Amino acid sequence: MENEALSITDKRTDAKYELALSKGAVRAADLRQIKTSPEDFGVMSYDPAFLNTASCKSAITFIDGDKGILRYRGYPIEQLAEKCSFLEVAYLILFGELPTAPELKDWTDKITYHTMLHESTKKFLEGFHHDAHPMGMFISTVAALSTIYPDARNVLDPDVRKLQIYRLIGKVPTIAAYCYRHSLGFPYVYPDNVLSYAENFMNMLWKMTELKYEPNSALARALGILFILHADHEQNCSANVMRSAGSSQADPFVATAAAAAALSGPLHGGANEEVLKMLDEIGSKDRIPAYIEQIKAGHGKLMGFGHRIYKNYDPRARIIKWAADQVFQVTGRNPKLDIALELERIALEDEYFIKRKLYPNVDFYSGIIYQAMGFDPAMFTVLFAIPRTVGWLAQWQEMITDPEQKIARPRQIYIGHDVRDFIPIEKR
Repeated sequence: MENEALSITDKRTDAKYELALSKGAVRAADLRQIKTSPEDFGVMSYDPAFLNTASCKSAITFIDGDKGILRYRGYPIEQLAEKCSFLEVAYLILFGELPTAPELKDWTDKITYHTMLHESTKKFLEGFHHDAHPMGMFISTVAALSTIYPDARNVLDPDVRKLQIYRLIGKVPTIAAYCYRHSLGFPYVYPDNVLSYAENFMNMLWKMTELKYEPNSALARALGILFILHADHEQNCSANVMRSAGSSQADPFVATAAAAAALSGPLHGGANEEVLKMLDEIGSKDRIPAYIEQIKAGHGKLMGFGHRIYKNYDPRARIIKWAADQVFQVTGRNPKLDIALELERIALEDEYFIKRKLYPNVDFYSGIIYQAMGFDPAMFTVLFAIPRTVGWLAQWQEMITDPEQKIARPRQIYIGHDVRDFIPIEKR
């Protein structure tokens, strides 16, 4: 297979070229040899939005969108969600293997040790207006940590990199909880390191005057599963930004902030909030058929359906449906779920959506669960950013240690003016 190649004939010159194939891909730089003259720059590939361009080799996450497969380091997402804690999966994603019991304890202890924020961090948050968007607060505060930990700039030192990984994974739930409390005008709650990762996050969110917060185990388990499902998803928009920013050897705090900024857009991390808006617009089950006909007529989008990668049922969506049942046993049934289930049933029986391979994705149900747990939709993307920090750091670490990687710098096809003479302002 490694000896496979493509034969190319350039009809401009009748010259013939052979381009080596590796794992079904050609190196874009090999196209440069195809020229019309020695002065010619050579052929480039043009691929807006990276629809068919592999920017890296990665051993972290495997997706087969046609078959609806998602695996972390080879392990099916269904098995990990059922059998593992979030920190166990985080270790797997970052270091390549599931931890032994001693390794998991040491890993958990190190993450737990770094859950506290430097007290000056509170001052960053206090500078925001009470109604500032939580994602803007989160992005800014993560970036500000770069000024507290200047050692993070030494990204080529493996021990320094590992320390920043501990710090970021430990601190992002605390930052997220503080953003939430700030928006409500509530005092901040310090981490309780006796609790699990998800339980401690719930404590920092919802503890009031009680001496000891007692998290609901079913909600904590559901939250942990949602964290596992969102931990990584191959070369998505925010992972690409993490790698691109990190390729300049920027420290992981500012690179993570850049990735979180990419996540904040409604076409990426904000999609589940758009699903809730759509369900509110539909309003009731009896209005679903008319809404679907409206979508088929080209008016609007069916939010939470379809995916750039998945052309089958998103495997994460199936797991989230199970988690939703556990959550609603505690919180009571969110009336939006009935609309969502009926919408899914009708859409999956409609030839229009079947032909276009529009199946529910992870965003279709996650927002309903978060809302049932008491989160305002503005917090949804922050909740996404907590586990995705693990994936971003794994992508960043893999990029930093890859000898083929250089600073990201795509080419362009210039379509502007040719050379023009300057015109003095009085003659324009």
